[in-house]
Amino acid sequence: MAEGLVTDLIKLLVSTVAQEAEQEIRLVVGVDKEAKKLVDNLRAVQAVLNDAEKKQVTEDAVKVWLEKLNNVCYEMEDVVDEWNTELIKSAIQKEEEKNANSTPVLKMKQVCSFIPSPSCCFGQVDKLARRHDIAHKIKKLDGILDEITKEKDRYQFQLTNDLSPKVVERPQTTSFVDVSEICGRDSVKDDLVGMLLGKGSEEESSPHLISLVGMGGIGKTTLAQLAYNDPKVQAHFEIKVWVCVSNPFDQCKVSKEILESIEHQSPNLTALQGLLEKITIKVWGKKFFLVLDDVWMEDSIMWEPFKNALKCCAQGSRIIVTTRKSRVAEVMGSVSVTNLELLSKKDCWSVFSKIAFFDRDPKQREQLEDLGWQMVEKCKGLPLAAKTLGSLMRFKRSREEWKSILDNNLWKFEDVERSLYAPLSLSYYDLSSPLRQCFTFCAVFPKDYVFSSNELVFMWMAQGYIKSKANMEMELIARDYFEILAIRSFFHDFEKNEDNSKIKKCKMHDIVHDFAQLMSKNECFSINSDKELGLDYKIARHLQLEILKKTQFPESIYSAKNLRTLIFVYQSGYKLSTLFQHFRCLRTLSLNGDMLKELPDAVENFIHLRYFNLINYCGNGLPETICHLSNLQTLKIIIGSNEFHKLPQGISKLINLRHFILDFNNCWLNLNIEFPRGFGRLTSLRTLNYFSVSGKDDSNRCKLGELRNLNHLYGTLDINGLGSKIDACDAEHAQLKKKVDLRTLTLSFDEWDDEEIVRENDALVLNALEPPPNLEYLSIGMYRGPTMFPNWMMSLNNLKKIYIYNLSLEHLPPLGKLSSLEIVEIWVASSVKKVSVEFLGIEAPGKKKNDDKIIIIAFPNLKSLSFSYLREWEEWNGMGGEEEEDNVRFTIMPRLQHLQIRDCPKLKSLPNFLRTTPLQKFNIHYSPILEERCKRGTGEEWPKISHIPNTINVSPEMAHVEWSSTLASIGVPVPVEMSVAPNPYVYEFVYRVGCKEYDEEMFKAIKEGLVKSTYDLFVSGFMNFSYRFGFLDDDDESDEDEVDEEESDKDEVEEEESDEDEVDEDDLCLCNIFFIEIHSQLDLALQF
Repeated sequence: MAEGLVTDLIKLLVSTVAQEAEQEIRLVVGVDKEAKKLVDNLRAVQAVLNDAEKKQVTEDAVKVWLEKLNNVCYEMEDVVDEWNTELIKSAIQKEEEKNANSTPVLKMKQVCSFIPSPSCCFGQVDKLARRHDIAHKIKKLDGILDEITKEKDRYQFQLTNDLSPKVVERPQTTSFVDVSEICGRDSVKDDLVGMLLGKGSEEESSPHLISLVGMGGIGKTTLAQLAYNDPKVQAHFEIKVWVCVSNPFDQCKVSKEILESIEHQSPNLTALQGLLEKITIKVWGKKFFLVLDDVWMEDSIMWEPFKNALKCCAQGSRIIVTTRKSRVAEVMGSVSVTNLELLSKKDCWSVFSKIAFFDRDPKQREQLEDLGWQMVEKCKGLPLAAKTLGSLMRFKRSREEWKSILDNNLWKFEDVERSLYAPLSLSYYDLSSPLRQCFTFCAVFPKDYVFSSNELVFMWMAQGYIKSKANMEMELIARDYFEILAIRSFFHDFEKNEDNSKIKKCKMHDIVHDFAQLMSKNECFSINSDKELGLDYKIARHLQLEILKKTQFPESIYSAKNLRTLIFVYQSGYKLSTLFQHFRCLRTLSLNGDMLKELPDAVENFIHLRYFNLINYCGNGLPETICHLSNLQTLKIIIGSNEFHKLPQGISKLINLRHFILDFNNCWLNLNIEFPRGFGRLTSLRTLNYFSVSGKDDSNRCKLGELRNLNHLYGTLDINGLGSKIDACDAEHAQLKKKVDLRTLTLSFDEWDDEEIVRENDALVLNALEPPPNLEYLSIGMYRGPTMFPNWMMSLNNLKKIYIYNLSLEHLPPLGKLSSLEIVEIWVASSVKKVSVEFLGIEAPGKKKNDDKIIIIAFPNLKSLSFSYLREWEEWNGMGGEEEEDNVRFTIMPRLQHLQIRDCPKLKSLPNFLRTTPLQKFNIHYSPILEERCKRGTGEEWPKISHIPNTINVSPEMAHVEWSSTLASIGVPVPVEMSVAPNPYVYEFVYRVGCKEYDEEMFKAIKEGLVKSTYDLFVSGFMNFSYRFGFLDDDDESDEDEVDEEESDKDEVEEEESDEDEVDEDDLCLCNIFFIEIHSQLDLALQF
């Protein structure tokens, strides 16, 4: 830690002094000599830090010395950052003055205003005072550092001759070893799978509880994962859930995680009883498999509610519990207990060698094997130790390097479980100082936290751990750091991107997490309001704080004046203005609140802030004071309501902003966010996922041309507001083709007006918006042009997916010309009546000659094709799959796997070429004519699809049969009034807005006779929709009976609800808006 801090501080001091000289100004007078003296002292300390950090493990005095050094370095870094911030603000002010002088009107005003205003004078005085304060702090800290430098001599540290930073080897992501293949417990795993499948056992109770017991790092979780992911186990159970419990055992948290895993969304319920009741409904009569990982709870009373709630599972249900304590297995009522022993030397060698000798030359392996066996002895049968040590030795090539690891003093750990820290320490100290900083930072997150690789990259950058290089972006360096830590086994349980196999999410083993906390030296804390806060937070630098509803804010946290990271998860009732008066050294701030509606102006106090994350933000915009955060690198806002509509006017002052991310909590939000003029000055931007050109005032509106100079953008860009306000010239000025690192592009045109007219301008704009050639995903929506195949379309040689929706086209574009396309989705094209050979683009080039024959392939790589809501579509014609005409051979969609036709009620036929496609799945939804003609064996179109193994038809009759059979399966009779199947659109609509997730309430309502009509069905669906999106609180359900009576006494109702939270008027208003919208959609559905 100290080594990284000192190295970073030297670089910061040198660069700041150089920057001040370059700008030819002296913001802080008289500190040049002090700065030079600081650098000299820091370099003297830096020369001994490598030895000091190793000695601190066994020598307490060295540990204390390093803590003092850390503290003064942190303070010094803050002061130098203030100095650097003043330089940045001075540069911004000069740029603003330059722009102002270029405007004649403003220039005249400045000439006339030769008498400075009082506010201007006070501002200058304030600046001078701040700069004087910076100089004073530097001088004071220089004296403290001088004493620490002299003190180092008493410890007789060994000097490090080479002070250059350790070169970090760039990782190869394909070199990850699959640890599941090297568990070393094959027979135990087979026995466990057998118990899960019920082989050789008689059911005594359900669910059957199996405990895996053993010390930390013994392989309990790995064994449970292997069994959980076994294909036979996956196929055997209807519902499968994995929950990491950890310590303490939080009943509500565990219940919520079980429900979230089943429903794939976070439940709105908060009370334990309601959560357990819902779990009971979800698992009733189903074969259920639950893994509770890392359980410490020894109180049977805490487990009893879960035991009762899960009794309704079907016979054969199973629960696996992993724990370090035999007592836990006993109190939870385990039917079977497996005590995991230490690995045999042979199995331990298997784990170690498959990693350490991965992709290594056989001769080199032979030379190192004897040393490898000695290392296996030191692992003492612990799989995690063998895995960690193997990951370290994999990068050691010479015998001398292996021998130095064997002889290291860090092996002197006495008890077996703590001996895990020896290989972790060896691997840790083998890392470069920036990598050590990145690793220890992870201790701020709680155990079993699911890390996002992008989140870590941005936060590491914010802390200054990542230094940019001339030929390499900071983000790429940080990404390499993450990959190295993963390869070294500091992370595990990876989730990878399907497109590029890069790690998207991961976890950290709890022992590795304990080690990270040990190495962070009490600088990282992760706490919630249930824990006792008796610790001293004065030296805390990184804090993750979670506060539950109606819990008092722990004021002891305010003592952490030097906090650099605050990840604050809270519900309602906390005044952020008070919070913002403290913690002025923050570099990373994440606020995850309950309907956060306003950000205090005091946000400008965070002058060091680099990373700012607002989750569930429901305000109408951001305060202008946020534009004073000139160091900000990442600004991420997850918007929670329709209120958010504009960005601050001064956002162009955030000249260091690299990532501006606007996300939305749910797909129902329809925002039109106004971007201010001058946004294009943010030329450091790398991420801009959303951009809008809307705005009423043309003089202040951010035009599309503002994108012109943002050529470092990569990843995803969504452009909204194209259409009537944009012309082809504006579109061309955006210069999208120069943003060569973009991979995903969404182009959304203006909303449709009442009249269905063709907008010729849309075609001109689309043609001028030439995207970069490396684009892989393209989405075009609300387009009203007469045609859609711009000149640039054929240049998109890497385009894999295209999604076009809400079109006025009469003919679909010739997408068959795009050779790399794998997925095509077309939604809502109300003017299309016929799809013919023009869609295939068969006249395109891309031909191969073979014996003088020409081969033309349309959609050569297409795997999935979907048409939805083409209500006027009647014909789909095309030639045969493989035809020859005049020595020309046509092949169409030779790789097609999945075809979906949804809500195309007039479609009558399918093309002949489907016969020769390798289709595996064909879905027909609510297209009655086509469904009739595709009937198995008798339909006219059946010969074209008879080869498809999986064909699914969803018709009005089938929807009703499915609904009725579902009700009957749980003993709910279908009311006579509902015996005639209603319109399919009603079924689908109600199903989509709520019944799918809350079908148990629906079944109950039908059974009790409350739902007797289609309208009742709709109302119930809407109510469930309201609960699901949080407009109504499930906790208030108990009050419904009292308030349902229209004539109920007002005072009585108020008394009954006095203990409940007040219903927010904005929520009710939003709920009413949704009701009106849903009702209008229902009326449309009923017209069909």
